[in-house]
Amino acid sequence: MNSFDQTLLEPDSINTERPSPTPQLDRRGFLKVLGGGLLICLAPRSALSQESGRGGGGHELPKDLSAWLHIDADGKVKVFTGKVEVGQNIRTSLAQQVAEELRVPFDSITMVMGDTDLVPWDMGTFGSRTTPTMGPQLRTMAAAARQTLIEMAAERWHVDRAALTCDNCKVTDPATSRSLSYGELTRGEKLVKTVSGDQPLTPAAEWKVAGTAVPKAEGRDFVTGRHKYPSDIVHPGMMFGAALRPDGFNATLALIDTTGVEKFPGARVIHDGDFFGVVAPDAFTAQRAVAAIEARWTVPPQPSNDGLFEYLKSNPEPGGDSAPQYVSGSVADAMASADIKLEERYTVEYIAHAPLEPRAAVAEWSDGKLTVWTGTQRPFGVRDELMQAFHLSAAQVRVIQPDMGSGYGGKHSGEAAIEAARLAKVAGKPVKVVWTRQDEFTWAYLRPAGLIEIRAGVKQDGTLVAWEYHNYNSGPAAIDTPYNVPNQLIQFHPSKSPLRQGSYRGLASTANHFARESHMDALAHVAKIDPLEFRLRNLTDPRLRAVFQAAGEKFNWAQAKSTSFIGHGIAGGIDKGGYVATCAEVEIDPATKKVRIRRVVQAWECGAIINPDGLKNQLSGAIVQGIGGALFEKILFANGRILNPHFAQYRVPRFSDTPKIEVVLLDRKDLPSAGAGETGLVGLAPAVGNAIFAATGNRPRNMPMAPENS
Repeated sequence: MNSFDQTLLEPDSINTERPSPTPQLDRRGFLKVLGGGLLICLAPRSALSQESGRGGGGHELPKDLSAWLHIDADGKVKVFTGKVEVGQNIRTSLAQQVAEELRVPFDSITMVMGDTDLVPWDMGTFGSRTTPTMGPQLRTMAAAARQTLIEMAAERWHVDRAALTCDNCKVTDPATSRSLSYGELTRGEKLVKTVSGDQPLTPAAEWKVAGTAVPKAEGRDFVTGRHKYPSDIVHPGMMFGAALRPDGFNATLALIDTTGVEKFPGARVIHDGDFFGVVAPDAFTAQRAVAAIEARWTVPPQPSNDGLFEYLKSNPEPGGDSAPQYVSGSVADAMASADIKLEERYTVEYIAHAPLEPRAAVAEWSDGKLTVWTGTQRPFGVRDELMQAFHLSAAQVRVIQPDMGSGYGGKHSGEAAIEAARLAKVAGKPVKVVWTRQDEFTWAYLRPAGLIEIRAGVKQDGTLVAWEYHNYNSGPAAIDTPYNVPNQLIQFHPSKSPLRQGSYRGLASTANHFARESHMDALAHVAKIDPLEFRLRNLTDPRLRAVFQAAGEKFNWAQAKSTSFIGHGIAGGIDKGGYVATCAEVEIDPATKKVRIRRVVQAWECGAIINPDGLKNQLSGAIVQGIGGALFEKILFANGRILNPHFAQYRVPRFSDTPKIEVVLLDRKDLPSAGAGETGLVGLAPAVGNAIFAATGNRPRNMPMAPENS
């Protein structure tokens, strides 16, 4: 019997009665052939697309007040939400909104987030939806709780409830100056109330806690290192796991020999159906042991960077005809009468999320229940994946999300959780899995690459008359133009991607803004009109006009003159309820031609601002992150293999790349609050590209624009 057969009959395997078929893995590193073992690939298609995480309908949110909020006997308030904190500071902004409506101090609130056993079902944290959806939900429940407390006090005092007021965790009767604390009223018991219909909410103009720069909740724990990220979690008796990875995407396993693991004390091979992995007493030993497994893989020929965009255009996704499109007027007729015609193509490469903390999970089985601690933006989505993988009910699976080391849309699926759970089930002990940096670069999904083709027509006076726009693969987010153009044809064309792709901060909005705002700048240049004036001439949306004007004023656009080595550019747009305009100043080294961004001014409007300092932090972070995709981030791949799966080869922004950043906030207290986690990213790349053109006369039409920057 050869070593492959011996491993297949390894006693530790869950399926020991028959050997599995030859395993084959797809481009995500998931095995295609399932044999008699447990299912490996379980992320639903919606969780892996450009718009991942948007599925999950059919769940009605609870109307029971106690599902969302609890007041202890000491007056402390617990708030329950399925949204998770991944660095965007929503623990603070959500707590501010509850404090505002409940009339309690901010520090009296504890947010309970992302624990599927404790919080109401939630689709996930993505799409800048927390502020416009969960914010009003929690405000409504807090307002209902305040009214309930007033009713309880009024009943106890036998007075008209309309005469009572709430402030600082207590209900007061102004006529007698008597008061009862919230804790005295609830005695720590549940507030029993079914909340239906709208509750009267405090207008933004009257906010006292919301709308202020409250410091980050639990910020000290993050600064001092007290906070435990998923990769920090340790349980008694815990072992460390590592999964065997193939040599490339769509690989077929031809032969495997696991005898090399025997030389590592405490290491143990785990074979579960078509899954091979190792558990060991420490992470270093687990990684060394899995590397000692000799596996022979057959990797078929596959596409590479060369010819990628032609591949995307010529390989449509089945069913792509139903993709979003916008049609008005006749582009053909308008183009025929246009004085200025411009047709170009723009491209964006695959890029990685590159989170500071790679995927990590700890799994523990106890009395038939599986509990997993993992970094994810979709705790309930991961719970569903685990339920399906192990044929469990919702009551048998608990997912807990400790605040994780960032996600950027890249942690919607539960690969590490499933791997840890499989290893733990066979090992009979808790198991921690932390992906290596190479795992993260290679087997996580990427921001989609894309090809965008634009054809536009303009009258001599600078009036847009025709706009034809085709996006291949990168996605439909923010694909429609905010500019006034009577004749439009705008369409997204899904493609068969050679690499696994999914959500990234801003989705396809970054690609679509880059192409659209670059083309608008090019049209302005051909029409010999100032780029800001050209945009305003074709724009009636007052909110977008306002941010363009605010950014231009702060940047001193009217006096900003470009030279052969200093360039100025402007760009802007709308997405997810946010309005953004970005001005950039770049410096071109005359000897090396390297690009350095010297200054960025960004104006932003997202309705009523909940936490101005938190918002500025989000926008500043988006600008810095956007530098990478704009200038140098790019996944290199060939024949099913990622060629730059380490930070030594994959360039991300450094401290030395950070420009002077100025953020201008337009606070619209007359408008609902919109999310700000994503849209702040989209203006940077086109503004920088337009600035490069202003200095050099060469217009970048590919992202990254300066991959040679070191």
